[in-house]
Amino acid sequence: MTIQTTDLCDANEDKVSVVSPMFRSFGGRTAFGGPIATLKLFEDNALVRKTLEGAGEGRVLVIDGGGSMRCALVGDQLAALGVENGWAGIVVYGCIRDAKAIGAMDIGVFALGTHPRKTVKRNTGEADIPVTFGGVTFVPGHHLYADEDGVIVSPTALI
Repeated sequence: MTIQTTDLCDANEDKVSVVSPMFRSFGGRTAFGGPIATLKLFEDNALVRKTLEGAGEGRVLVIDGGGSMRCALVGDQLAALGVENGWAGIVVYGCIRDAKAIGAMDIGVFALGTHPRKTVKRNTGEADIPVTFGGVTFVPGHHLYADEDGVIVSPTALI
């Protein structure tokens, strides 16, 4: 599947929402897309691990980490779980770590930046709820597409 967000926007102007430009691409897969799964949490990635251990089935995990720049919500071990379990990508409204290793993996990873500190493990957070950041609400089951030009969201599949 070839993903070009510019072409998808042009052909579906009335269907897509464009996320404010804020993300950097870290994964080895620079363009990715699929149905959305969501998490809402803050500086605790226990739920991220649990989710990525499950079958991804080509979905994109959208993590609303509250935009925290104080620790990393995804590292190389969690990204490797995503690859192993068939996730197309991970979008983190927060930080990742192990950027070099993640860059060699066949998974899309977008995040605000990097941070070397790991999270605490309190097992807190919510899954499969609408989350909002970057001017867009990410609804589980809607579709996300990402590439070098940005991130877009649609209620239906565009490809």
